[in-house]
Amino acid sequence: MLTRDMLTGSEALKNYSVAVVGLGVSNIPVIRFLNNYGAKITACDRKEREQLSSSIIQLEKQGVEVISGSNYLDVLYDRRFDLIVRSPGIRPDIKQFVYAVSNGATLTSEIELVFELCKAPIIGVTGSDGKTTSTTLVALMLEHSGYSVHLGGNIGTPLIEEVLDYQENDRVVLELSSFQLMTMKKSPQYALITNLSPNHLDYHKSYQEYVDAKSNIYLWQKNNHALVLNLDNAETSLIAKLVSQRVKMFSRHKTVSEGACLIESELTLIENSCKYPICKQNEVKLVGLHNIENILGAASLAFSAGATLESIRKVAISFTGVEHRIEYVKELNGITFYNDSIASSPTRAIAGLNSFTDNIVLIAGGSDKYVPFDNFGEVVANRVKSLVLLGKTTDKIYTSTVNALKKQSKEMTIKKTQSLEEAVKTAYNLAESGDVVLLSPACASFDMFKNFVERGNLFKQYVQSL
Repeated sequence: MLTRDMLTGSEALKNYSVAVVGLGVSNIPVIRFLNNYGAKITACDRKEREQLSSSIIQLEKQGVEVISGSNYLDVLYDRRFDLIVRSPGIRPDIKQFVYAVSNGATLTSEIELVFELCKAPIIGVTGSDGKTTSTTLVALMLEHSGYSVHLGGNIGTPLIEEVLDYQENDRVVLELSSFQLMTMKKSPQYALITNLSPNHLDYHKSYQEYVDAKSNIYLWQKNNHALVLNLDNAETSLIAKLVSQRVKMFSRHKTVSEGACLIESELTLIENSCKYPICKQNEVKLVGLHNIENILGAASLAFSAGATLESIRKVAISFTGVEHRIEYVKELNGITFYNDSIASSPTRAIAGLNSFTDNIVLIAGGSDKYVPFDNFGEVVANRVKSLVLLGKTTDKIYTSTVNALKKQSKEMTIKKTQSLEEAVKTAYNLAESGDVVLLSPACASFDMFKNFVERGNLFKQYVQSL
């Protein structure tokens, strides 16, 4: 593995052979970083050469070899590499990686390199839902407390190019996906698991593999590190019984001995048996009870990592949300539009639905992560006025919703559409004054969009054009 001690000059890695596999957002900075230290780099990507970005082609002028096309992984059979940096979206157990590791290569990723090279404390957040909001809250709480905060992982920008400059009293805050955690051999000093439920089963071979990947956020912690868990979630509450390091819990329904909870509608931190009020529940500007949970978890984690109570309170009562997370878009003829594109799982979409008391016209559907929609269908049948579907999961969500409606002897208007623009227009036509049109897909976006950001931005664009 690459270490700080190895990077002592511009030619420090001149005899070091590196394959960077998958030329996405996180790996381009890795190439630039390693190239600056003289490493011999082979950049590999499935895309054909004409599909690669200009920034990748520019790297060739700096001595980087670029291999593209369907046979881009064959080079791992043909040559021996010291280091292979994989994109998180590529499984670590594909046969080419297995062969290369058996031939002496170390398999890693951008985020693992950050863990190896960073001397500042690392704060990590994972879970099936609420990661982005919780991570952002933690970063803001620490920033308002006076720390230099570096935000990265699954959000923000890749940190690899600046990681050597971080100081010991800085704070690095990372949102970590199961893809990134899958091969980790180090854990953050401060960690939070928001909740666990079936997710990404299009990538993981089983739900247990998904849970095992998430466990790496605490598995390598030391006894003086901190782990914050959700007492209200069955999976995470069980983890507390398995770990020896100091565990803090957060809960919206029960009082905890260490961590954060609601006490008579007041968000409260509990540390060493002392209670520290944060704010009243009605002071929080974030929409939805699930966001009360996000604040509780973030507050406990941030406090453990050095945030002040005053800063935690300030953020808790002023933060209005992350873009694409129940984001207000517009009101038109008494109909209010909200963008919840980041809700890429059924459980997170359910939380979005439960955030409103008005009649809801829901836009849902997307790429298939092979998670069940039975519970989602029941909630839709209970909470939604009309349903507009799009994407590859259209039929699955339709079936689960219709089955739930039959059990409840209910009827609902359900429309299938072929594009997001059509879905927006259809939802608008179905809605009446006083209704909410909510994009909360319950699915990933990759069947029709680059990511949930593009999906959310297009939704807002189509709404504004109505």
